[in-house]
Amino acid sequence: MRLTRHRRWLAPAAVAAAVGLALTACTGDIANEEAGDVDCGPYEEYGTFDGAEVTVGGTILDLEADRLVESWADFETCTGITVDYQGSSEFEAQIAVLAEGGNAPDVGIVPQPGLMNRLAAGGWLIPASEPVEANTDEFWSEDWKTYGTGTADGVFYGAPLMASIKGYVWYSPAEFEEKGYEIPKTLDELTELSETIAAEGDHKPWCVGLESGDATGWPGTDWVEDYMLRLHGADVYDQWVAHEIPFNDPQVAEAFDAVGEYLKNEEMVNGGIGDVSTLVTEAFQTGGLPILDGECSLHHQASFYETFWNPEGGDANTVASDGTVFGFLLPPENADDPLSVTGGGEIVVAFREAEEVEAFRHYLSSDTWANNRVGLGGVISANKGVDPEVASSELLVQSIEILQDPETTFRFDGSDLMPGAVGADSFWKGIVSWVGGQSTPQVLDTIEASWPAS
Repeated sequence: MRLTRHRRWLAPAAVAAAVGLALTACTGDIANEEAGDVDCGPYEEYGTFDGAEVTVGGTILDLEADRLVESWADFETCTGITVDYQGSSEFEAQIAVLAEGGNAPDVGIVPQPGLMNRLAAGGWLIPASEPVEANTDEFWSEDWKTYGTGTADGVFYGAPLMASIKGYVWYSPAEFEEKGYEIPKTLDELTELSETIAAEGDHKPWCVGLESGDATGWPGTDWVEDYMLRLHGADVYDQWVAHEIPFNDPQVAEAFDAVGEYLKNEEMVNGGIGDVSTLVTEAFQTGGLPILDGECSLHHQASFYETFWNPEGGDANTVASDGTVFGFLLPPENADDPLSVTGGGEIVVAFREAEEVEAFRHYLSSDTWANNRVGLGGVISANKGVDPEVASSELLVQSIEILQDPETTFRFDGSDLMPGAVGADSFWKGIVSWVGGQSTPQVLDTIEASWPAS
């Protein structure tokens, strides 16, 4: 799961050049706010600090970064802590290099439990404080707490932050109504719908973007993970992620081939963009936008994609069942199968031990922060203290309710849980090679060979 998402954590110029970071500064108008304009009651438990600063790094960029900064503006005003966020699309690739060189930010918003475990194994992370852990126990399920706990040492390093539900299929409600399309209830019905759209000849059914800088290919892994869960169930999914079955197991091949019926099929993709080869050159942020121009009908992407329908931050395109665009969950194999979804999120880790750092992490683990951020729009959280009704769209309200429903079978994004050599490397690259023409056995054998021996 990933979101292409502002300072003192920057290395000196020579080091930054060596690691090739391309960073975008993002600061708020907090200095212009008067504490008297803010209700500081909800922030009293975090204490007050004189001139303290906390630097933060992550993958969150652009509009989402602006909203992130806004979400802690009152915290800054009331505590006196200046929070300096810097986002980078290269964060995942470079954070270990920065940590090893002593140049990591105070706080990292890490989008992969596998990466968190790598950082923990390097000895660079500070265990979470008692208040952070107490909030996690109160507001998050045990599964979510596990994602912030080191697999090797059992130490709790950080609380979850935001979340997403993968496997939404975005579409135009107006087109569905005009052409009499129905929301598919099974994977076979999704195939039938896709074939119907293709046969009509107006446009290709699906539009896809897999490009994401060093992480190009990750949206394709989301497809495979959704099919693994739906075709083979949660137990097999867990075995796959934990390497209790090999990556080239026939069940994995079946999921790849099912996805290939769309992604490797010239009749199915790439509507409004080009042929199959354009999947790996089209940015994931823009991959679904041909729906708005009637040049494709379907786009597979997570709940967080809501933000990209209005790239300038306006409200021209509404996300609603009767709006410009909406989404349905990728259906199950059988109509009566229980609701199973994949999803992702971030873990808030610390590289510096300081009271102001833990005060900030304490706030980010709270229901106060979660409601503030969700209310700003475009995202959800699995924090049980979130009121679903503060979400910015009908789809995101639904997504929060799904995460809070104890009957939902939820599984974290598989590539994010796998060792970095696989989940953030060979799996992503394998998707690119596979879409480019390599066979399923070739790709799966290569990924299996990359799995670390221990």
